[in-house]
Amino acid sequence: MELPEMESMASAIGVSVPVLRFLLCFAATIPVSFFHRFVPGGPAVRHLYAAATGAMLSYLSFGLSSNLHFVIPMLLGYASMVICRKYCGIITFCTAFGYLIGCHVYYMSGDAWKEGGIDATGALMVITLKIVSCVINYNDGLLKEDDLREAQKKNRLLKLPSLLEYCGYCLCCGSHFAGPVYEMKDYLEWTERKGIWQPTKNKLAPSPYWATLRALLQAAICMGLYLYLVPHFPLSRFTEPVYQDYGFWKRLSYQYMSGFTARWKYYFIWSISEASIIISGLGFSGWTDSSPPKPLWDRAKNVDILGVELATSSVQLPLVWNIQVSTWLRHSKLENDEHFPRCS
Repeated sequence: MELPEMESMASAIGVSVPVLRFLLCFAATIPVSFFHRFVPGGPAVRHLYAAATGAMLSYLSFGLSSNLHFVIPMLLGYASMVICRKYCGIITFCTAFGYLIGCHVYYMSGDAWKEGGIDATGALMVITLKIVSCVINYNDGLLKEDDLREAQKKNRLLKLPSLLEYCGYCLCCGSHFAGPVYEMKDYLEWTERKGIWQPTKNKLAPSPYWATLRALLQAAICMGLYLYLVPHFPLSRFTEPVYQDYGFWKRLSYQYMSGFTARWKYYFIWSISEASIIISGLGFSGWTDSSPPKPLWDRAKNVDILGVELATSSVQLPLVWNIQVSTWLRHSKLENDEHFPRCS
């Protein structure tokens, strides 16, 4: 698409050209993930497809520098697994998060977004979580099974993933744009059609289409509400003189409504990523106990909208907002805190 067409489309929906380019590439993760289901040639070709499409979408969205930024922590994490398995967990945790913090400081992402720009630090956050998760699971492969919690037993890696498998996991079909975060063990079983993804005589692979359609409908509603509300409650009004003239109750109500409005943007993004993961099949997480059993797609779910809006305390929010990152924190750090002193 030529630049004038991009500019007219961007102005029509009220965003900058870089943000529009990101949104188009982000939406493209859905067909890219769909075609992953039909890639011929076995697991190796599917890993290559996952890595190549993820890198291409990153390039089209953020430019060549994005993939260079992704490669650095990815290679550091893989090198630590190859060279120093005993301490790879703590090494990668420090280096990957250190690099991420450095990129945030250098690019000052918040200022770039305010000026209509965009950079790859958001996607780098997701990749960092994936890298650290993979390396810690490989580190756990050294430990005795009796010393591990259930999540560690389920996710630990006994053998080193190949570099192709590792790259496919990190960049899989653009899923690093906004998540959700998932485990290397699940990615490998999905790609190789093993575990819950292995069809049997009694249970065929579940159809993802109705669940995908539901996620897309949810995304459309979220974007519609956001576009309707944002002209009435823009965050920019907090710096305008008119806001200073508001009384206490009007300020309080405006603060609530502006936050309520902003949340629908995130609901939209996570609904699109949910649709992408579901239609690939990776979002499948098992079957219900009902008769007949119904497929569950919890692995793709990153937000429970009603759970957030109707939460009665802040304690409930980590369970319904950015769900997969909360799960990552619980499994990789909070429930596994002894792992880091052991590696130091």
